[in-house]
Amino acid sequence: MNELKPNSPIKFMFAFVATALIAGCAFQQGHPLAPARADSAASPEYLVGPGDVLNIVVWRNPEVSTSVPVRPDGKFTTPLVEDIQASGKTTTLLARDIEKALSKYIQDPIVSVIVTNFAGPFSEQIRVVGQAAKPQALPYKERMTLLDVLIAVGGLTEFANGNGASILRAVNGKSRQFSVRLEDLIKEGDISANIEMRPGDVLVIPESWF
Repeated sequence: MNELKPNSPIKFMFAFVATALIAGCAFQQGHPLAPARADSAASPEYLVGPGDVLNIVVWRNPEVSTSVPVRPDGKFTTPLVEDIQASGKTTTLLARDIEKALSKYIQDPIVSVIVTNFAGPFSEQIRVVGQAAKPQALPYKERMTLLDVLIAVGGLTEFANGNGASILRAVNGKSRQFSVRLEDLIKEGDISANIEMRPGDVLVIPESWF
């Protein structure tokens, strides 16, 4: 069983989430508002992750073309080739890897890879915890906004402190906490409260104290 290293970024993130949920209504104090626009680094090429379903087409070789899921270990198996690492790669790079593996059996294979069911790498997913109707991890999509996330999780519970929510985000290798105004966005229709999300963001929605 894998253990988190003492200085693991994920371990630090878990600690941030726990602190954020306990802090509750104190979120808005001392934390800057999240920037409305994400920087260019927030729109990378899509990286394959466990749970993705890949449609692999080998030109003029339908017998080895297939649709396969990426296993929890980040690998998949196709006809002729076993245990290909997929997680963390773009579909273009993955297609080249499959071509290299198939070249032992097929002359000059031409491969294309299409993701038909998206999950994305664990590190790229957006997580929603606390007082959301359906807390969950969501695959990041380019230009995904806070409103998109709230729709996906079914909105807030009646006990949520929406304007006390925050986003935990990695910035230059360090974890930062930013305040967000969920109630203003949902109940007041204040579109200025709608911000762009970044891969790996954690949205923490505390319970109201009142």
